Amino acid sequence: MDLSYTPEEEEFRAGLREWLARALPALPPKPSPDDWPARRAYDLGWQRTLYDAGYAQVHWDASPTTRLIFLEETERAGAPYVGANFVGLLHAGPTIAAEGTAGQRAHWLPPILRGEQVWCQGFSEPDAGSDLAALRTRAWRDGDDYVVSGSKIWTSHAEVADWCELLVRTDPEAPRHRGITWLALPMDTPGVTVRPLRTLAGSAEFAEVFLDEVRVPVANRVGDENDGWRVTMVTLSFERGTAFAGEVVACRRVLGELAREARANGRWDDPALRRRLGRLHAEFRALWRLTQWNVSAAEAAGGVPGVTGSVFKLRYSHARQDLYDTAADVLGADALDLDRPWVPDRLSALSYTIAAGTSQIQRTIVAERLLGLPRGR
Repeated sequence: MDLSYTPEEEEFRAGLREWLARALPALPPKPSPDDWPARRAYDLGWQRTLYDAGYAQVHWDASPTTRLIFLEETERAGAPYVGANFVGLLHAGPTIAAEGTAGQRAHWLPPILRGEQVWCQGFSEPDAGSDLAALRTRAWRDGDDYVVSGSKIWTSHAEVADWCELLVRTDPEAPRHRGITWLALPMDTPGVTVRPLRTLAGSAEFAEVFLDEVRVPVANRVGDENDGWRVTMVTLSFERGTAFAGEVVACRRVLGELAREARANGRWDDPALRRRLGRLHAEFRALWRLTQWNVSAAEAAGGVPGVTGSVFKLRYSHARQDLYDTAADVLGADALDLDRPWVPDRLSALSYTIAAGTSQIQRTIVAERLLGLPRGR
Protein backbone atom coordinates (compact mmCIF):
# COMPACT_ATOMS: atom_id res chain seq x y z
CA MET A 1 0.00 0.00 0.00
CA ASP A 2 1.31 3.44 -0.98
CA LEU A 3 1.64 5.65 2.12
CA SER A 4 3.14 8.64 0.28
CA TYR A 5 1.27 11.91 -0.28
CA THR A 6 0.22 13.26 -3.65
CA PRO A 7 1.31 16.72 -4.86
CA GLU A 8 -2.24 17.97 -4.22
CA GLU A 9 -2.14 16.71 -0.65
CA GLU A 10 1.23 18.35 -0.04
CA GLU A 11 -0.18 21.58 -1.46
CA PHE A 12 -3.04 21.36 1.04
CA ARG A 13 -0.51 20.82 3.85
CA ALA A 14 1.55 23.86 2.85
CA GLY A 15 -1.52 26.10 2.65
CA LEU A 16 -2.77 24.90 6.02
CA ARG A 17 0.62 25.56 7.65
CA GLU A 18 0.67 29.08 6.26
CA TRP A 19 -2.86 29.79 7.48
CA LEU A 20 -2.16 28.39 10.97
CA ALA A 21 0.90 30.61 11.29
CA ARG A 22 -1.37 33.63 10.74
CA ALA A 23 -4.44 32.50 12.67
CA LEU A 24 -3.04 31.09 15.91
CA PRO A 25 -1.40 34.28 17.25
CA ALA A 26 -4.78 36.04 17.01
CA LEU A 27 -6.62 33.58 19.27
CA PRO A 28 -7.86 34.74 22.70
CA PRO A 29 -6.36 33.18 25.87
CA LYS A 30 -7.55 29.70 26.73
CA PRO A 31 -10.15 29.58 29.54
CA SER A 32 -9.75 27.72 32.80
CA PRO A 33 -9.96 23.91 32.37
CA ASP A 34 -12.77 23.80 34.96
CA ASP A 35 -14.95 26.44 33.29
CA TRP A 36 -16.85 24.34 30.79
CA PRO A 37 -19.24 27.05 29.55
CA ALA A 38 -16.19 29.19 28.75
CA ARG A 39 -14.42 26.22 27.17
CA ARG A 40 -17.52 25.52 25.08
CA ALA A 41 -17.48 29.12 23.82
CA TYR A 42 -13.73 28.94 23.11
CA ASP A 43 -14.00 25.64 21.23
CA LEU A 44 -17.01 26.80 19.22
CA GLY A 45 -15.14 30.00 18.39
CA TRP A 46 -12.20 28.03 17.04
CA GLN A 47 -14.53 25.89 14.98
CA ARG A 48 -16.12 29.04 13.52
CA THR A 49 -12.63 30.31 12.65
CA LEU A 50 -11.96 27.06 10.78
CA TYR A 51 -15.32 27.35 9.03
CA ASP A 52 -14.69 30.92 7.88
CA ALA A 53 -11.27 29.86 6.54
CA GLY A 54 -12.74 26.93 4.61
CA TYR A 55 -11.25 24.17 6.76
CA ALA A 56 -14.31 23.02 8.72
CA GLN A 57 -15.50 20.62 6.02
CA VAL A 58 -12.29 18.60 6.28
CA HIS A 59 -13.92 16.24 8.79
CA TRP A 60 -16.51 14.92 6.34
CA ASP A 61 -16.21 16.29 2.82
CA ALA A 62 -12.48 15.74 2.43
CA SER A 63 -10.68 12.46 1.84
CA PRO A 64 -9.41 10.49 4.85
CA THR A 65 -5.84 11.38 3.87
CA THR A 66 -6.62 15.10 3.77
CA ARG A 67 -8.30 14.73 7.16
CA LEU A 68 -5.17 13.05 8.52
CA ILE A 69 -2.98 15.88 7.24
CA PHE A 70 -5.30 18.38 8.89
CA LEU A 71 -5.10 16.60 12.27
CA GLU A 72 -1.32 16.24 11.99
CA GLU A 73 -0.64 19.87 11.12
CA THR A 74 -3.04 21.44 13.61
CA GLU A 75 -1.55 19.38 16.43
CA ARG A 76 2.03 20.17 15.41
CA ALA A 77 1.19 23.88 15.29
CA GLY A 78 -0.36 23.80 18.78
CA ALA A 79 -3.81 24.70 17.50
CA PRO A 80 -6.78 24.17 19.83
CA TYR A 81 -8.09 20.63 19.97
CA VAL A 82 -11.71 20.02 19.01
CA GLY A 83 -12.50 19.96 22.76
CA ALA A 84 -16.21 20.16 23.47
CA ASN A 85 -16.86 19.65 19.75
CA PHE A 86 -15.24 16.23 19.55
CA VAL A 87 -18.41 14.10 19.60
CA GLY A 88 -20.09 16.19 16.92
CA LEU A 89 -17.04 16.51 14.70
CA LEU A 90 -15.45 13.08 15.12
CA HIS A 91 -18.33 10.72 16.03
CA ALA A 92 -21.92 11.87 15.48
CA GLY A 93 -21.20 14.11 12.51
CA PRO A 94 -19.33 11.50 10.44
CA THR A 95 -22.02 8.93 11.33
CA ILE A 96 -24.82 11.22 10.14
CA ALA A 97 -22.80 12.04 7.03
CA ALA A 98 -22.46 8.31 6.29
CA GLU A 99 -25.85 6.98 7.45
CA GLY A 100 -28.28 9.92 7.66
CA THR A 101 -30.85 10.97 5.10
CA ALA A 102 -30.32 14.04 2.93
CA GLY A 103 -32.66 15.99 5.20
CA GLN A 104 -30.83 14.89 8.35
CA ARG A 105 -27.47 15.84 6.89
CA ALA A 106 -28.79 19.27 5.90
CA HIS A 107 -30.34 19.79 9.36
CA TRP A 108 -27.52 18.64 11.66
CA LEU A 109 -24.20 18.93 9.87
CA PRO A 110 -23.98 22.65 8.99
CA PRO A 111 -24.49 23.85 12.62
CA ILE A 112 -21.71 21.52 13.80
CA LEU A 113 -19.37 22.76 11.11
CA ARG A 114 -20.19 26.42 11.80
CA GLY A 115 -19.44 26.04 15.51
CA GLU A 116 -23.04 26.55 16.62
CA GLN A 117 -23.84 23.26 18.37
CA VAL A 118 -22.17 20.78 20.71
CA TRP A 119 -23.03 17.07 20.77
CA CYS A 120 -22.52 14.50 23.53
CA GLN A 121 -22.44 10.70 23.42
CA GLY A 122 -25.13 8.71 25.23
CA PHE A 123 -23.87 5.15 24.80
CA SER A 124 -22.52 3.73 28.10
CA GLU A 125 -24.84 2.70 30.93
CA PRO A 126 -24.25 2.01 34.63
CA ASP A 127 -25.30 -1.66 34.49
CA ALA A 128 -23.78 -2.55 31.13
CA GLY A 129 -20.09 -2.23 31.96
CA SER A 130 -18.01 -2.60 28.81
CA ASP A 131 -20.77 -4.59 27.09
CA LEU A 132 -22.46 -1.88 25.05
CA ALA A 133 -25.05 -4.30 23.67
CA ALA A 134 -26.33 -4.88 27.22
CA LEU A 135 -27.88 -1.40 27.31
CA ARG A 136 -31.32 -1.15 28.96
CA THR A 137 -32.49 2.38 28.17
CA ARG A 138 -35.91 1.66 26.70
CA ALA A 139 -37.70 3.44 23.87
CA TRP A 140 -41.21 2.63 22.69
CA ARG A 141 -43.09 4.06 19.74
CA ASP A 142 -45.98 6.45 20.42
CA GLY A 143 -47.22 7.92 17.18
CA ASP A 144 -44.53 10.13 15.66
CA ASP A 145 -42.34 9.95 18.79
CA TYR A 146 -40.24 7.51 20.73
CA VAL A 147 -40.73 7.69 24.50
CA VAL A 148 -37.38 7.05 26.19
CA SER A 149 -36.66 6.10 29.81
CA GLY A 150 -33.37 5.01 31.33
CA SER A 151 -29.94 6.44 32.16
CA LYS A 152 -26.50 6.90 30.65
CA ILE A 153 -23.10 7.36 32.25
CA TRP A 154 -19.76 8.81 31.10
CA THR A 155 -21.71 11.03 28.72
CA SER A 156 -19.04 13.30 27.27
CA HIS A 157 -19.79 17.04 27.58
CA ALA A 158 -23.46 16.48 28.39
CA GLU A 159 -23.55 19.55 30.64
CA VAL A 160 -22.82 21.89 27.72
CA ALA A 161 -24.32 19.87 24.84
CA ASP A 162 -27.20 20.78 22.56
CA TRP A 163 -27.68 17.27 21.12
CA CYS A 164 -26.92 13.70 22.15
CA GLU A 165 -26.21 10.67 19.98
CA LEU A 166 -28.32 8.21 21.94
CA LEU A 167 -28.57 4.43 21.84
CA VAL A 168 -31.87 2.93 22.99
CA ARG A 169 -33.47 -0.50 23.05
CA THR A 170 -36.58 -0.54 20.88
CA ASP A 171 -37.20 -4.30 20.83
CA PRO A 172 -36.46 -6.04 24.15
CA GLU A 173 -37.46 -9.41 22.67
CA ALA A 174 -34.93 -9.30 19.84
CA PRO A 175 -31.39 -10.67 20.16
CA ARG A 176 -29.27 -8.11 21.99
CA HIS A 177 -27.55 -6.64 18.95
CA ARG A 178 -30.72 -6.44 16.85
CA GLY A 179 -33.07 -4.50 19.09
CA ILE A 180 -31.09 -1.25 19.32
CA THR A 181 -31.84 2.10 17.64
CA TRP A 182 -29.67 5.22 17.13
CA LEU A 183 -31.45 8.50 17.96
CA ALA A 184 -30.52 12.18 18.02
CA LEU A 185 -31.83 13.71 21.26
CA PRO A 186 -32.18 17.48 21.87
CA MET A 187 -30.70 17.98 25.34
CA ASP A 188 -33.29 20.62 26.31
CA THR A 189 -36.14 18.11 25.95
CA PRO A 190 -38.36 17.83 29.07
CA GLY A 191 -37.42 14.81 31.18
CA VAL A 192 -33.63 15.05 30.60
CA THR A 193 -31.54 15.50 33.77
CA VAL A 194 -27.75 15.94 33.66
CA ARG A 195 -25.49 15.31 36.65
CA PRO A 196 -21.76 16.10 36.08
CA LEU A 197 -19.11 13.57 37.16
CA ARG A 198 -15.67 14.59 38.41
CA THR A 199 -12.77 12.42 37.29
CA LEU A 200 -9.53 11.43 39.02
CA ALA A 201 -7.79 14.24 37.14
CA GLY A 202 -10.21 16.75 38.66
CA SER A 203 -12.08 17.55 35.45
CA ALA A 204 -15.80 17.22 34.85
CA GLU A 205 -16.17 16.60 31.14
CA PHE A 206 -18.42 13.58 31.78
CA ALA A 207 -21.89 13.34 33.24
CA GLU A 208 -24.70 11.01 34.15
CA VAL A 209 -27.85 11.56 32.11
CA PHE A 210 -31.27 10.47 33.34
CA LEU A 211 -34.17 10.10 30.90
CA ASP A 212 -37.71 10.12 32.28
CA GLU A 213 -40.25 9.48 29.51
CA VAL A 214 -38.41 11.76 27.13
CA ARG A 215 -40.13 12.20 23.77
CA VAL A 216 -37.83 12.02 20.73
CA PRO A 217 -39.29 12.45 17.22
CA VAL A 218 -39.09 9.38 15.00
CA ALA A 219 -37.59 11.75 12.41
CA ASN A 220 -34.51 11.93 14.67
CA ARG A 221 -33.72 8.26 14.10
CA VAL A 222 -30.58 7.61 12.05
CA GLY A 223 -30.92 4.32 10.19
CA ASP A 224 -33.82 1.92 10.56
CA GLU A 225 -35.49 0.95 13.81
CA ASN A 226 -33.58 -1.92 15.46
CA ASP A 227 -30.63 -1.36 13.10
CA GLY A 228 -28.81 0.86 15.58
CA TRP A 229 -26.03 -1.63 16.30
CA ARG A 230 -24.84 -1.49 12.70
CA VAL A 231 -25.01 2.32 12.76
CA THR A 232 -23.12 2.30 16.06
CA MET A 233 -20.33 0.25 14.49
CA VAL A 234 -19.94 3.07 11.97
CA THR A 235 -19.71 5.56 14.85
CA LEU A 236 -17.13 3.46 16.68
CA SER A 237 -15.07 2.93 13.54
CA PHE A 238 -14.59 6.70 13.35
CA GLU A 239 -13.94 6.88 17.09
CA ARG A 240 -11.23 4.23 16.93
CA GLY A 241 -9.97 4.89 13.42
CA THR A 242 -8.94 8.53 13.02
CA ALA A 243 -10.15 10.40 16.11
CA PHE A 244 -6.86 9.73 17.95
CA ALA A 245 -4.58 10.69 15.06
CA GLY A 246 -3.76 14.12 16.46
CA GLU A 247 -3.00 12.57 19.82
CA VAL A 248 -0.30 10.36 18.29
CA VAL A 249 1.40 13.52 17.02
CA ALA A 250 1.05 15.06 20.49
CA CYS A 251 2.58 11.99 22.14
CA ARG A 252 5.57 12.13 19.79
CA ARG A 253 6.08 15.77 20.76
CA VAL A 254 5.85 14.91 24.47
CA LEU A 255 8.40 12.17 23.98
CA GLY A 256 10.91 14.71 22.68
CA GLU A 257 10.16 17.01 25.61
CA LEU A 258 10.74 14.15 28.05
CA ALA A 259 14.13 13.41 26.51
CA ARG A 260 15.14 17.06 26.88
CA GLU A 261 13.91 17.15 30.49
CA ALA A 262 15.82 13.95 31.30
CA ARG A 263 19.03 15.46 29.92
CA ALA A 264 18.47 18.61 31.97
CA ASN A 265 17.79 16.93 35.32
CA GLY A 266 20.38 14.15 35.05
CA ARG A 267 18.04 11.19 34.59
CA TRP A 268 19.33 10.65 31.08
CA ASP A 269 22.27 8.82 32.66
CA ASP A 270 19.94 5.91 33.50
CA PRO A 271 20.31 3.39 30.63
CA ALA A 272 16.98 1.74 31.48
CA LEU A 273 15.21 5.08 31.02
CA ARG A 274 16.95 5.68 27.70
CA ARG A 275 15.82 2.24 26.51
CA ARG A 276 12.22 3.04 27.47
CA LEU A 277 12.34 6.33 25.60
CA GLY A 278 13.85 4.61 22.57
CA ARG A 279 11.21 1.88 22.58
CA LEU A 280 8.44 4.48 22.86
CA HIS A 281 9.95 6.43 19.98
CA ALA A 282 9.77 3.31 17.81
CA GLU A 283 6.28 2.48 19.02
CA PHE A 284 4.79 5.88 18.23
CA ARG A 285 6.45 5.90 14.81
CA ALA A 286 4.82 2.54 14.16
CA LEU A 287 1.46 3.83 15.40
CA TRP A 288 1.69 6.77 13.03
CA ARG A 289 2.40 4.40 10.14
CA LEU A 290 -0.54 2.26 11.23
CA THR A 291 -2.71 5.39 11.25
CA GLN A 292 -1.62 6.17 7.69
CA TRP A 293 -2.37 2.58 6.67
CA ASN A 294 -5.82 2.70 8.26
CA VAL A 295 -6.58 6.00 6.53
CA SER A 296 -5.47 4.62 3.15
CA ALA A 297 -7.64 1.55 3.71
CA ALA A 298 -10.59 3.78 4.64
CA GLU A 299 -10.08 5.82 1.48
CA ALA A 300 -10.21 2.65 -0.60
CA ALA A 301 -13.38 1.57 1.23
CA GLY A 302 -15.31 4.79 0.62
CA GLY A 303 -14.24 6.84 3.63
CA VAL A 304 -15.38 4.74 6.61
CA PRO A 305 -12.53 3.33 8.77
CA GLY A 306 -12.44 -0.42 9.11
CA VAL A 307 -12.06 -2.87 11.96
CA THR A 308 -8.28 -2.34 11.97
CA GLY A 309 -9.05 0.77 14.00
CA SER A 310 -9.38 -1.62 16.94
CA VAL A 311 -5.76 -2.70 16.45
CA PHE A 312 -4.70 0.93 16.65
CA LYS A 313 -6.93 1.73 19.63
CA LEU A 314 -5.67 -1.30 21.57
CA ARG A 315 -1.99 -0.54 21.12
CA TYR A 316 -2.29 3.23 21.40
CA SER A 317 -4.11 3.04 24.74
CA HIS A 318 -1.28 1.09 26.32
CA ALA A 319 1.47 3.09 24.62
CA ARG A 320 -0.01 6.32 25.98
CA GLN A 321 -0.04 4.89 29.49
CA ASP A 322 3.57 3.74 29.07
CA LEU A 323 4.52 7.24 27.88
CA TYR A 324 3.17 8.99 30.94
CA ASP A 325 4.48 6.32 33.31
CA THR A 326 7.88 7.12 31.80
CA ALA A 327 7.16 10.81 32.33
CA ALA A 328 6.71 10.04 36.03
CA ASP A 329 10.15 8.40 36.08
CA VAL A 330 11.65 11.48 34.43
CA LEU A 331 9.98 13.82 36.93
CA GLY A 332 10.83 11.76 40.03
CA ALA A 333 9.21 13.19 43.16
CA ASP A 334 7.68 15.99 41.07
CA ALA A 335 5.37 13.38 39.51
CA LEU A 336 3.10 13.95 42.54
CA ASP A 337 2.70 17.66 41.75
CA LEU A 338 -0.50 18.25 39.76
CA ASP A 339 0.82 21.62 38.60
CA ARG A 340 3.77 20.04 36.76
CA PRO A 341 3.55 19.25 33.06
CA TRP A 342 2.49 15.70 32.19
CA VAL A 343 1.11 14.86 35.65
CA PRO A 344 -2.59 15.53 34.85
CA ASP A 345 -2.03 13.77 31.52
CA ARG A 346 -0.78 10.71 33.38
CA LEU A 347 -4.02 10.56 35.38
CA SER A 348 -6.04 11.03 32.22
CA ALA A 349 -4.10 8.27 30.44
CA LEU A 350 -5.41 5.72 32.93
CA SER A 351 -8.83 5.97 31.25
CA TYR A 352 -7.62 5.18 27.74
CA THR A 353 -7.81 1.41 28.15
CA ILE A 354 -11.49 1.91 29.03
CA ALA A 355 -12.63 4.86 26.88
CA ALA A 356 -13.91 4.21 23.32
CA GLY A 357 -14.16 0.49 24.10
CA THR A 358 -12.09 -1.36 26.68
CA SER A 359 -8.91 -3.17 25.73
CA GLN A 360 -10.69 -6.46 26.41
CA ILE A 361 -13.38 -5.54 23.88
CA GLN A 362 -10.76 -4.49 21.32
CA ARG A 363 -8.97 -7.84 21.73
CA THR A 364 -12.24 -9.66 21.13
CA ILE A 365 -12.91 -7.63 17.98
CA VAL A 366 -9.41 -8.31 16.65
CA ALA A 367 -9.67 -12.02 17.47
CA GLU A 368 -13.09 -12.55 15.89
CA ARG A 369 -13.18 -10.10 12.97
CA LEU A 370 -9.54 -10.00 11.89
CA LEU A 371 -8.12 -13.36 12.95
CA GLY A 372 -11.31 -15.35 12.43
CA LEU A 373 -11.16 -17.03 15.84
CA PRO A 374 -14.39 -18.59 17.13
CA ARG A 375 -16.68 -16.60 19.42
CA GLY A 376 -16.54 -17.36 23.10
CA ARG A 377 -19.54 -19.02 24.70
